[in-house]
Amino acid sequence: MIRTLTICVFLLLFFIPPTEAQEVEKFILAGSIYDSEQNALLKERVIHIKGNKIIEVGNRIDIPKDAEIINLSAYTVLPGLIDSHTHVLFDQEPQDDFAEHSISTLVLESQALRTLRAVKRAQSYLDVGITSIKDLGNSGEFLDVALRDAINEGSVEGPRVFAAGQIMSGPGGQIYGVQKEYQEIINNEYRIIKSPEDAINAVREHINQGVDLIKICADNLPNNTRLTVPEMEAIVNTAHMNGLTVTAHSITNESSWDAIRAGVDGIEHGFFLADSTLNLMAEKKVFLVPTENSLDYMETYYQLQGEDPNELYWLSGYMNDMKARLKKAIEKEVIIVAGSDNYTNIHVSRGVSSQDMFKAYYESGMKPLNILQSATYMASKSLKKENEIGILKQGSFADIIAIKGDIQNDFLNTIKNVVFVMKDGKVYMDSSI
Repeated sequence: MIRTLTICVFLLLFFIPPTEAQEVEKFILAGSIYDSEQNALLKERVIHIKGNKIIEVGNRIDIPKDAEIINLSAYTVLPGLIDSHTHVLFDQEPQDDFAEHSISTLVLESQALRTLRAVKRAQSYLDVGITSIKDLGNSGEFLDVALRDAINEGSVEGPRVFAAGQIMSGPGGQIYGVQKEYQEIINNEYRIIKSPEDAINAVREHINQGVDLIKICADNLPNNTRLTVPEMEAIVNTAHMNGLTVTAHSITNESSWDAIRAGVDGIEHGFFLADSTLNLMAEKKVFLVPTENSLDYMETYYQLQGEDPNELYWLSGYMNDMKARLKKAIEKEVIIVAGSDNYTNIHVSRGVSSQDMFKAYYESGMKPLNILQSATYMASKSLKKENEIGILKQGSFADIIAIKGDIQNDFLNTIKNVVFVMKDGKVYMDSSI
């Protein structure tokens, strides 16, 4: 009888899934939390976590006496932030020419070295409370997918990576000036589309490599080629049939209009959008990732180039144009999703550089909670992950951060004052004590 009971207990323990057996319950006591879906701050909440998921959020939760309690009652607790436009496998110095540096990276830098360098950049996002990034190409042949997988399996630490793989583009990609006999090198960085039929195959190739979304170049300035509307339609239709979203790099208004007509889900940059295009985006619920930089960032960038910012007479006009564009998009109720696009070395970590987008949006007149929503709920919704990340709710991943300060009345200081970071239920950083 005892032997039979022992065997039964052994079998029961043996067949309990490892993740279930190792799940630890935690309770976070929050002074206030940010409800990203409702875009509101809620006072005195408790977050119950089991393993890597949130079990419950409320103000009347029974906490067992022996429970692990994380006391963040002096802080504002947020969903982990999301940067929706990164290039973690690429970097350059301010004085570097993009095309020359791209070719040098492809020819003189091994894919292994490129990926290892990206690991350090990826880790730096967690340091500032960014627990997810949408990585949009300039990443070799699916090195972003490899980095994502290494993070997911726990081999290296970093944010959740939503990988686009190679950018789909017209001839030349974004690497200008390359002679015809060397164009094949560009194929290592971009997936060059040659026809609507080829566009379908390109999406299939990307799906086979395990990408999370598709990134296209609606224009690829300063090269004068670009994807045709039928090619973009073929990409969008194939991606959507397979559950993937499509976002489009676009500088000109014309290329944005064409991409929206072709059915893309989002526009990246969109620096010169006309009112009619913004209206169409609002109508079709196409999101905009305005990759703005603050005046401080721009001055630092040009100083590192060897320029005197006081002599850049065009800079104030450019900054005003960008502010006006963002204000107009907000007025027309275009969905705004936060993204930095900062891949230039300005002598800070990639994560710190990414934080500049918050300052840029604030300088353009966005309200603090709207900025938070653009970097949480709206960003997750653009990825069709609004029940998993960018939100604090039952069933979502336990990607949680805490900040010190008054987020509404001292936004710029508070958003950078991150004291606690949890990703996937694991505490990455805690200086709250």
